[in-house]
Parts: sequence; structure tokens; C-alpha cells
Amino acid sequence: MLRVGLTGGIGAGKSTVSTRLAELGATIVDADKIAREVVEPGTPGLAELVEAFGPEILTSDGALDRPALAAVAFSNDQSRATLNSIVHPRVGARTAEIIAAAPPDGILIHDIPLLIENGLAPTCHLVLVVHAEEDQRVHRLTSSRGMPEADARARIAAQATDEQRRAAADIWLDNTEDREHLLQQVTAAWHDRLVPFERNLRTRTPVPPPIVPSEPDLEWAAQAARLVARLQLACGGTSATVEHIGPTAVAGLPAPDAIDIQVAVADQGQADELADRLAEAGFPRADSASAPRPVTDLLALHANADPGRPAIVQVQVAGSPGQRVAIALRDMLRADPEAREQYADRARRAAVGEAAPLDEWIEHARARLS
Repeated sequence: MLRVGLTGGIGAGKSTVSTRLAELGATIVDADKIAREVVEPGTPGLAELVEAFGPEILTSDGALDRPALAAVAFSNDQSRATLNSIVHPRVGARTAEIIAAAPPDGILIHDIPLLIENGLAPTCHLVLVVHAEEDQRVHRLTSSRGMPEADARARIAAQATDEQRRAAADIWLDNTEDREHLLQQVTAAWHDRLVPFERNLRTRTPVPPPIVPSEPDLEWAAQAARLVARLQLACGGTSATVEHIGPTAVAGLPAPDAIDIQVAVADQGQADELADRLAEAGFPRADSASAPRPVTDLLALHANADPGRPAIVQVQVAGSPGQRVAIALRDMLRADPEAREQYADRARRAAVGEAAPLDEWIEHARARLS
């Protein structure tokens, strides 16, 4: 099933987004809710928290006093690590139970406040980040939850920065305006991206990449980094390596708006072994004839099933001429301003039909490198 990570800083508005996604038909795995369940009175989790932080974290009726726990646990890195070591394994076990009960053709939303901090973004097919400015979040925390401002700012400071969240976000949900503006974004993301992505993932249908060059996009590098991280996780335990290649890997170059990624493997057997893993990660097999340009030593071609981020994954033999030339071509364009200018000029002319396709120029450059 499609696994979507939902995150954002405390007070950003994740609950509003989660509620709307549930209304649209998603299965919600709420990490905060589960975290409360695993430390309810009488649970081993609560007993271990008391042992670590003292009985002062309990209310008079024996329940967890969350503000008291927060005051202690977020006071330093060591205390925060202790809290996480107690709660996170229990949250993980309960999460696994909910996932096992979800329909295989559903869209699973993991509402995880610390998704980025705990390095979980690559485990999701997509990451949704809800954003609000710090002062807005502090106001919500102090007015709606009664949290002292100093505590609110300390909690915010202990979480990921906006820059870290932007780097991890496949979909950025802006909650700096009114509630209706946020809900409109959520609904659009559901219909335009999540639903078709789930269908493509389930049917193993790749998204055809565009072939006409467009102007360079400053987001290509970050988008590629997210895809590479997911592919590396899918290839875990093998000798395969994953790299961003092609013109989108060179800053400032015009290129078709499709990320080229190379997976270098030992042989055809390893390529076949990885086929299902890549498909489950969101990159099903594609027709090799649909490669955007001639690729030598190609063992398999995969493509992203995400309609919002076309990508081509070329599986090649590590150390083969084709695999080495693809890396060398990328590095030449990165290092040689004249080559970049020649490529950019040819790409822009090709886009309006004033020059021969880029394939001829690329093959000529590959021949020079080899």
C-alpha cells in the first residue's frame, strides 16, 4: 500500500491535515495517539518512564503528567534520548499491528511528529510536511494548549528546522493562512497525487517521463536526494550503489523534467533480484524502449510511479563502459563550463525544434569520454 509520512513542527497543524485525510479515505497511523496508548496507567511503558524520571511525572490519580514529563525530558539531549528509547519501540510495535490490519489497496498516513528527526523519511513513498511560522505555532500552543511560551519555544527548538523539513518534503502544506486554505491543499494533494500514486503503485504502472527539455529547476537536487535515499533503502543488504546522473544532476542545466538515477549492480541476477524491491519502493519496471536516450549496458529500466515526480532508474553493471561513461558525462558537465554552455544551448534549441535532438550530442560526448 502507499505509505505517506505526515509531519511538521509542534503546533503546525498536523491534526487538521490528518482529520481531512481520514475523511477522504486514508488509514491514519497517529504516532502521538499511539504514544499516549503505550504509556497509559498500568502499562509497562509508564512504569519504565517512572523508573527513569521519577514519580513526579505522575498526576495524583497515577496517570502520566505530560507537562511534567516534558519539562524533565526535554531539558537536555540525554533525557530526550532516554524518553525516546522507552517510547519509540513500543510505538513501533503498535504501529505494526495497525498496518497489518489496513487494506492492501489503501493509502496509509503515518502521522509522525519526529519523522525527520528519526530518519524515517526514506521509509515512506511520500512525505507531507505541514508548515507554519514559529510565532504562529507558539501562539497556538500557548492559547489552545495552555503551554507556557518558554516551554513552547523549547519544544520547537528541539525539533527539526524548517530547512530540514523542506529538504524532506515531497509535498509542502502551507498553514500560514486560514484553515480553508490548508484544507484545499490537502484535498488537491489527495486527488492529484496520492490517489493516482496508490493506483500506479498497486498496478506497477510507471509514469512516462517528459522528453522535451525545460529550464533548470532549483528543486531537482533535493528531489533526487529523496529518491536516492528511498532507492538505497530498497537496495539495502546488496552491493548495489545509487547515484543521481544525467542533466538534472548538473546545476543550471536545462533538461527534461525527469530525474535520472543509476543503480549499479553486480550482474543481471542482482538486477532481477532487486526488481520487486524497487517496485515496492515505488519504482516499477518500465519498457526499456522508453528510455529518454540510448543507454548502453542497460540491465533493466524502472520509472517512478509518482505522478508528481517523474524519474527514470537505469540499472547497469557496475564498472561496465555504459555505467562509467554515465558518471563521467555528469562529472564532465559539472566541471567544464564550456561543455555546460554547449549542452544548454543545444537543449534550448532542441526544445523549440531549432536543433537536432540532444541524443546525438550526448552520444558524441560519451564517445569522447570513452
